[in-house]
Amino acid sequence: MRRLGCLGLIVAGLLVVGLVAALRSWSGAGPLDEPVAVTIADGATLTDAALTLEEAGVIRSQSRFLLFARFLGSNAPIRAGEYEMPARVSQSGALRILQEAPAIQRFVTIPEGMPAVLVHERLMATELLTGEIPVPEEGSVLADSYSYERGESRADLLSRMQLALDEELAALWAVRSDDIAVETPREAVILASIVEKETAEPSERPIIAGVYSNRLRIGMRLQADPTIIYPITQGRALGRRIRRSEIDQRNDYNTYAMAGLPRGPIANVGRDAIAAVLNPAETDALFFVANSDGSGTHVFAETYGEHRDNVERWYELRRQRGEMD
Repeated sequence: MRRLGCLGLIVAGLLVVGLVAALRSWSGAGPLDEPVAVTIADGATLTDAALTLEEAGVIRSQSRFLLFARFLGSNAPIRAGEYEMPARVSQSGALRILQEAPAIQRFVTIPEGMPAVLVHERLMATELLTGEIPVPEEGSVLADSYSYERGESRADLLSRMQLALDEELAALWAVRSDDIAVETPREAVILASIVEKETAEPSERPIIAGVYSNRLRIGMRLQADPTIIYPITQGRALGRRIRRSEIDQRNDYNTYAMAGLPRGPIANVGRDAIAAVLNPAETDALFFVANSDGSGTHVFAETYGEHRDNVERWYELRRQRGEMD
């Protein structure tokens, strides 16, 4: 009996030692030398995740991790996404990250008024995306911020951006005003792209859309400076004053030299610019020019005489700045 008692004590001691060792292994520092990001795919099981952790060097053994997770870990489900694992993270810590930590969020932003050539440059410069894309069709992307995952293809992200425009345009077209000056959704995007390039002040979009809508209705030329610049730079900054020869240049975009809308958009647009074109402000104004207070906003006029006075005030401000002789 004494022997059996001693044997029992030995077994119990060994169990305690084993349990302590297991707890230390589960909660102790792991083998990872430096932080690493791991991606858990949609629908991945804990077994799949354990293999991903092992391949990334976060844990030493998939099977040991699964055994410990079964008896010592939480029963909460793991979540898909990309997660950063810190150096020396324990097995228990790695499991908690997959169960509780927020996934890494990555975004690429297309600002309102960004032309297609710059959208292309931005996507190509986003290092964690993959694959090549051509310059997208001008005005085919909805200006917005888009999340993406490490390794996602640029083509897939671009397709999501273009689908977002199609869906937003369809929704806004369905609730358009009855007396708008554009006849098709594409025309709405074309006019919205001009509105985007004319003002950086969100509150001005509806009234600028109203001015251009008034001009379209009476057959008056839009005379929008950005439509002169677009054929020259494809939407990039001109970097100098527009030349008289460029104002007089006849092409499919220059709205100083032709009536109506240009042949296509001159930039990519956001929701608010489309909404402004499809529900413009009610105004009798036909003209606008930069405000002489230097605020970056515009002053509007119903007659050409009022407009000339506003232009003179703007010119005087520019002379004070040394921008004009």
